[in-house]
Amino acid sequence: MNIAQCCMRGHVLGLPRLESQILLLHALGRPLHDRAWLLAHDTDQVLPEKFSAFETLVQRRLQLEPVAYIVGQKEFFGLTLQIDKRALDPRDDTEVLVEWALDCSAALAAPSFLDLGTGSGAIALALKSQRPDAKVIGTDASPEALSLASQNAKKLGLEVSFLQSNWLGQVDGQFNVIVSNPPYIEAGDPHLVLLLHEPQQALVSGKGGLEDIQNIVETAQKHLTPGGWLLVEHGWQQAAQVRSLLKGVGYSQVETKLDLAGIERCSGGQK
Repeated sequence: MNIAQCCMRGHVLGLPRLESQILLLHALGRPLHDRAWLLAHDTDQVLPEKFSAFETLVQRRLQLEPVAYIVGQKEFFGLTLQIDKRALDPRDDTEVLVEWALDCSAALAAPSFLDLGTGSGAIALALKSQRPDAKVIGTDASPEALSLASQNAKKLGLEVSFLQSNWLGQVDGQFNVIVSNPPYIEAGDPHLVLLLHEPQQALVSGKGGLEDIQNIVETAQKHLTPGGWLLVEHGWQQAAQVRSLLKGVGYSQVETKLDLAGIERCSGGQK
C-alpha cells in the first residue's frame, strides 16, 4: 500500500482527512506538519510494519482517543506542547482567552498573570511566550498535570512558576489578569461519553456545570490589582449566567468574547 492509499484508508474508515494524514506522518516518524511531504511522496510504498503502526493509531482514534494523546503533542498559540492523559487536550478556541488576556494587559509594563487550572500549561506558557517581561503563575489541583506543565515549560525555555492549589486556595498576592479554563460541563451531560479518554475532574463541574466558575468568580477579586481583569472560559450556553455571576459580585466592563465558530466562549470583567 502506498502513502496516498494509506491516507485514503483512514478517511474511508471515518477519520477527517487531516487526522488521517497526521496519524500517518506519526507512524512514519515524520514531523506532523509535513503534509506537503505526503503529497510529494504519495506513490511511495509504506513498509508493512509502518502500515501496521498506522492501523493501530487509526483504531485508537476511532475509539475517540484525542489525536494529541496519540501523537503526544499539540500546537497551541504557536507553541508545540507535550500532551498526554495527565491533562486536557487544549482546544483551539481557548486561544481566544489568551488573546483577550494579552489585550487587557497590553498597556502594562511587566504585567502579572495567574492561570487557574493550568493543565498542560497551555495558557500560561502562551502568555509568557508573548510577554517575556510578565510574571506568570499557573495553578492546578493535580500534581500530575503540574508535572506535565513543568515539562512543557522546561522544553520551551519559558520561565513560568507552577503551584499546586485548589483554585485560589493556596494563592498569595495580586495579579493584573486572572484567567481560567475551568471544568464547566454538567454532570450527566450525554456528550461526556465522547470525552472518556480525558481527565473527568478537568471537565465536570457539578449538577449545573457552574460550580467551579462560581467559586472562581466569588474568590478572585482579592487577588486582582485595582483595575485587574478576571477572564473565564465556559460552555456555549453559559455566557449569560457567567455574566450575571460577575456583575453580582461587583465586576464592571463585563462582556463576552466569541470563539472561532462565533459561539459565546469566554466572559470576563474588571475589578
